[in-house]
Amino acid sequence: QVQLVESGGGEVQAGGSLRLSCVASRIIFRLVAMGWYRQAPGKQRELVASITFGGTTNYADSVKGRFTISRDNAKNTIDLQMNSLKAEDTAVYYCNFNPPGNYWSQGTQVTVSS
Repeated sequence: QVQLVESGGGEVQAGGSLRLSCVASRIIFRLVAMGWYRQAPGKQRELVASITFGGTTNYADSVKGRFTISRDNAKNTIDLQMNSLKAEDTAVYYCNFNPPGNYWSQGTQVTVSS
């Protein structure tokens, strides 16, 4: 079964930055499109950034210009650089395929205080 392990979350003040990382295993990583998702309390999980196997990226309007997704196929990792963080970015962040599979890992908590 695929394994996805996120790291890098934490608490930061508004305007600050965090970098999330996700390591994937048991998949042919270089062939799959990946995404970062988030779920805030009381809200549905949403896709915030995606990257194809070829490196094409897409972002939700709410994070465009502030977040950057990247991947390293040699290391089976995807990262999410988050700058100019806002209180509304507070959520649990997950990595998954795009579109997502049925398996969801624990995610990593990001808390932005205003």
